[in-house]
Amino acid sequence: MSDYLRLSAIALALSGFGFGAAAAQTQNPETESHLPGDEHDEHDHEDEEKTLEAVMVQATRSGRMAQDEPMRVEVINREEIEEKAIMRPGNIATLLSETGGIRVQVTSPALGAANVRVQGLFGRYTQILSDGLPLYGGQSIGLLQIPPTDLRQVEVIKGSATSLYGASALGGVINLVSRRPGEEAEGEVLANLTSRDGQDFTAYGAVPLSGTLGASLTAGAHRQGLQDFDLDGWIDMPGYERWTARPRLFWQGDDGAEVYATLGYMTEQRQGGTREGRTVPDGSFFPQNQDTTRLDGGLIADVPLTATVTGKLRASGMVQDHEHRFGPVAEDDRHESYLLEASVAGAAGGTNWVAGAAFQSEVYSSDLLPGFDYTYDVPGLFGQVDHDLTEDFSVSASGRLDDHSAYGTQFSPRVSVLYRPGDWTFRGSVAEGYFAPTPFVEEIEAAGLSRLEPLSGLTEETARTASFDTTYKRGRIEANATLFASDVDGATRLQPFASLPGGAPDRVRLVNTVGTTELRGTELLLRYLIGDFKLTGSYLFIDSTEPGDLGIGRQEVALTPQHTAGMVAMWERHGEFRLGVEMYYTGEQRVEDSPFRTVSDGYLDVGILGEITRGPASWFINAENILNVRQTREESLLKPQRAPDGQWTTDIWSRNDGFIVNGGVRLRF
Repeated sequence: MSDYLRLSAIALALSGFGFGAAAAQTQNPETESHLPGDEHDEHDHEDEEKTLEAVMVQATRSGRMAQDEPMRVEVINREEIEEKAIMRPGNIATLLSETGGIRVQVTSPALGAANVRVQGLFGRYTQILSDGLPLYGGQSIGLLQIPPTDLRQVEVIKGSATSLYGASALGGVINLVSRRPGEEAEGEVLANLTSRDGQDFTAYGAVPLSGTLGASLTAGAHRQGLQDFDLDGWIDMPGYERWTARPRLFWQGDDGAEVYATLGYMTEQRQGGTREGRTVPDGSFFPQNQDTTRLDGGLIADVPLTATVTGKLRASGMVQDHEHRFGPVAEDDRHESYLLEASVAGAAGGTNWVAGAAFQSEVYSSDLLPGFDYTYDVPGLFGQVDHDLTEDFSVSASGRLDDHSAYGTQFSPRVSVLYRPGDWTFRGSVAEGYFAPTPFVEEIEAAGLSRLEPLSGLTEETARTASFDTTYKRGRIEANATLFASDVDGATRLQPFASLPGGAPDRVRLVNTVGTTELRGTELLLRYLIGDFKLTGSYLFIDSTEPGDLGIGRQEVALTPQHTAGMVAMWERHGEFRLGVEMYYTGEQRVEDSPFRTVSDGYLDVGILGEITRGPASWFINAENILNVRQTREESLLKPQRAPDGQWTTDIWSRNDGFIVNGGVRLRF
């Protein structure tokens, strides 16, 4: 607990410098912010500001408005989602990568898999939810299989949220909130083509079935052709074919009871590695393929028990089958995830509370390598209390007690404070959490299990996180800043070793790091609105260090740039047009797994987006990476020889798709 208090002190000390956090983007998806001094008067502006603030968040369980929530929650609204959906209709990677403090890191150059790093923490610590349910599993490829078509908003909690969602949320939570049917039937289809032989078709429909029941259906078909830009025989942009479907039902009773149910189906065939007829440096043909089938379902029910108390039930299940091929080795496996949770929630005066019990289960089974099979069963108790001490001052405390079948009893607390004097908002949070190790660190997801020793002697990974946030918003200007700190103990990493005495390293084992991984950083955001124009600037600094090999010395955390920055200028008139320019800078990073370099180059990513709407049709074109940044323009992805973990490729520290243009049409009905 002394370390926990130490991080609390760090957060409070840093607050003296006047920094704070990028606040929630709480704009209503149906409304644009207009400012006085243009064709809109002050009365319109005040009405719209009230509407913009009225965004309820789901990820914290309290059911409060974003501006009243002591725990910091950033909200990506429907307007931003629509903008990013025409850039990448097939997945949410672009949507997340252009959010402050978040980095989408490619984990497998062969298959294009990626995960989400929140404020520099490893991607395996980030929990992705759908309406609060864990429907997508923990594998990083899943991020690229979620279309943004039916999202109403995206909620982001940074820092440990284990107190709310268990071990998978050690680094934060990304909650994807679905659109709800309205009073009238509506529909939308989107067709997209890219200059890199990519095609996307998505459809969304919602209909009220009665006064209390509504339904929606989202479906998509996505294809990407294989691309080998440098003609070295290794596929730089993997090919895939993917089909998705997700029906949803929404019921709301006259007494306030609500029931939500969903089913999801996804199938994908993904190809990478060497092209047909080509070889890797040792002369072997080394294709990497992954066929995936995922079926999931979820249920959420809220039932009023008294005038002030509500009973809540959440349940979900996910089964995902993989057929992997890593060169000559076929690894077929299954991932399963289950959740059953019951809770009661109430409100009295200025206090909101939640208390409940949950049972979570994670199951992995391998056809080829059953020694890696595991089942994690985790019953737990959790609670949360939010209390308004005054009109401007609120506190929130949450905690979770888990009985992990492999790692024993774990307690995860979190405390948050909110203070809102006038145009200022201050938030502070401290939290602790844990993560249950699995074989699937980034390198193993890229290379398979065949060169990994069976796990033994591991302990849980634990983290302490703290943040202090400040927001100033008045008129046309919104300024936000964050100071954050994280300490991670026992982070797992791969350790190469030789299987034969005197031989070169040709296998790896998973071990806990000896010592603490430390991350300290600052997020800054400035937004300026004037009429139909919006200008946003952002900056992220991360000072990250981890123990060196065998615990000797310290080094920067690999693939974690110290400096990243962005600028977005958007001219938009709803129902007529949208024109924007984006620039994102990524600074130098330590490169760990490459024979060509130890530090990457910085690079600038520039894009231009245009959309014009005529009636129900919106025609769009988007040019990304105009400067044609591509890592294979600097060096080969292929190593001269295969690494001990089985990988043939170096780390990905840059973009690897080069200049790309996409365009198409979105029709609304």
